[in-house]
Amino acid sequence: MELIYVRMRNRVHVKLNQEVKVKDVVKVIGPEDIVRKLEDITLLKVKKEDKNIIIIDLVQIIQEIRKMDAELEVQTFGPSQTIVEVVYEKRKFSFLFFIGVWMLLFIGTGITIMNYHVDVSMQEVHQKLFKLITGREDKSPLLIQIPYSIGLGLGMVLFFNHFFKKRFNEEPSPLEVEMFNYQQDLDQYVIMNENKESIRQIDDR
Repeated sequence: MELIYVRMRNRVHVKLNQEVKVKDVVKVIGPEDIVRKLEDITLLKVKKEDKNIIIIDLVQIIQEIRKMDAELEVQTFGPSQTIVEVVYEKRKFSFLFFIGVWMLLFIGTGITIMNYHVDVSMQEVHQKLFKLITGREDKSPLLIQIPYSIGLGLGMVLFFNHFFKKRFNEEPSPLEVEMFNYQQDLDQYVIMNENKESIRQIDDR
């Protein structure tokens, strides 16, 4: 009895009308001739009706293996589902649209920071710091406000570990970690709701 090892991929990207084969969604280890035949099995062809998410379950893969050779012993490890994401052609946005979104985000962020500073009385804090350092009173202590503003911008750049497309080191930023956690939760939700194998109604037979 031949032994093969099967590991499902977490997520794969495909295009409309593309044939999805076993090798696209599964990593198979075993005798070379068996692996070659197994990897070439077509699981499905992506149709417009599939929309943008398809779930392939480990059970489907095992069924295909049994159809090919019922005598094979299958050892599985890793995830039990693969999310197949259908990638459609991206719409092109105009430069004016980009500028409009950038301005909206820039102004919104600026207003948020200013409102925060008003809430915590940052102006008064700077005035008191200026008086402690210089012994003089000043309603607009630029000597503190200008370095503070520069430091605020630099601190955000260092915090997010990016300056445009340039990354300072390989450590993920807090935003990337939160996006990863969000994607994990989203994937789990999609798997539970899109995968028919994981849902059984009371009146199912």
